[in-house]
Amino acid sequence: MHRPDVKFSVAVRAGLATSPRFYILKGMELIFEIRDAEEGGLYARALGCSIFTEAETWDDLRANVLEAVSLHFEDAPMRPRLIQMHYVKDELVPVEAA
Repeated sequence: MHRPDVKFSVAVRAGLATSPRFYILKGMELIFEIRDAEEGGLYARALGCSIFTEAETWDDLRANVLEAVSLHFEDAPMRPRLIQMHYVKDELVPVEAA
């Protein structure tokens, strides 16, 4: 069973996180949640940082994410070495009563 709160608990004890959505651990990895935009294309939102971008294609989104991260951490002493682009698709599936 996946327990996202465990990852956060470890980060809090190590003094690396201030909220459950802060997932830059040791300055190594930044996670982006990717979703389909209602008007078409895709959007990306960083978990734990105020970074948001959008694009029409996956390749364009990837380039925009890299540029946004570079600009966001331009003057920062530490920056993530890895970016995880996590695509999320919500789908409601009706279940008939048995």
